[in-house]
Amino acid sequence: MAEALALFVTAFAAATILPLSSEVAFIAALTSGMDTSLAMLSASLGNVLAVVVNYSLGFWLYEKMHHKLESSRIGAKALYVGHRYGYVALPLTVLPIIGDPLTIVAGMVRLHFVWFLVMAALLRIGRYYLILLAY
Repeated sequence: MAEALALFVTAFAAATILPLSSEVAFIAALTSGMDTSLAMLSASLGNVLAVVVNYSLGFWLYEKMHHKLESSRIGAKALYVGHRYGYVALPLTVLPIIGDPLTIVAGMVRLHFVWFLVMAALLRIGRYYLILLAY
């Protein structure tokens, strides 16, 4: 059970802006003999919960900074692009480096939370499933 908690925490932390790899932790858990269902559940739940936190952070940041963003040329352009391409960019959230900040931007541009959650969860679960198949 401690291994499942460690995988959950690592997957959660990896979906924030911390430079961690949940994929490496997932493979390590499988290699150590962790049950595949438990590994999928732990990694997916941790990762999905973290993107919900990221979305919430973006939502909160927009509340605090929207005047500043809208009054700056670059901020206004970023918001425009985020609103226009927000859902199209969601598949990019599984990529390293740019993916996690995009989940924050999703909150800032106020993508519909249910659609964001469904898409983000399917992408994350799908990523772990593909790793499991390749393993």
